[in-house]
Amino acid sequence: MPEQSNDYRVVVFGAAGVGKSSLVLRFVRGTFRETYIPTIEDTYRQVISCDKSICTLQITDTTGSHQFPAMQRLSISKGHAFILVYSVTSRQSMEDLQPIFEQICQIKGDIQKIPIMLVGNKSDETQRELDASEGQALASKWKCSFMETSAKMNYNVQELFQELLNLEKRRTVSLQVDGKKSKQQRKKDKLQGKCSVM
Repeated sequence: MPEQSNDYRVVVFGAAGVGKSSLVLRFVRGTFRETYIPTIEDTYRQVISCDKSICTLQITDTTGSHQFPAMQRLSISKGHAFILVYSVTSRQSMEDLQPIFEQICQIKGDIQKIPIMLVGNKSDETQRELDASEGQALASKWKCSFMETSAKMNYNVQELFQELLNLEKRRTVSLQVDGKKSKQQRKKDKLQGKCSVM
């Protein structure tokens, strides 16, 4: 189990050109750029709430190329949560996620407690190769959550990161830092300490 540190590390994986950087920049800075600039590796930080105190959400935007396997392994071993991005315009980009998912399983062992989001980006595009149902089917197979997004249209970007944090069961993490809790969080707090029949 990862050490309880003062940051919460999210790693974003996916093939080149699927929009990883666009999603991260849209979330962190609220911006979108039309031009494609390949990433080697960038890290962005945002303050979030973590176990009723403040911590840093550290988002690692990884390279889409396979030239840096050691960096990929290091990112997986240090990561607390993972976003696996493909483009709905490219079936190949979805297939490219399989070895990354397998490597996460290999390095992390039991992934049941690890938040993983499968993300179909570029949902605004009309030239689709993949339906949402295909993303949902893969997420069911991998036992992870699924969402379609559009960094360009700012569709489901904030929701993606909030949902990822909601999946974290080892500690309470939230994008809310101002003390206001979401309705879902208030309900979760109320239920805490009560028994549930399985």
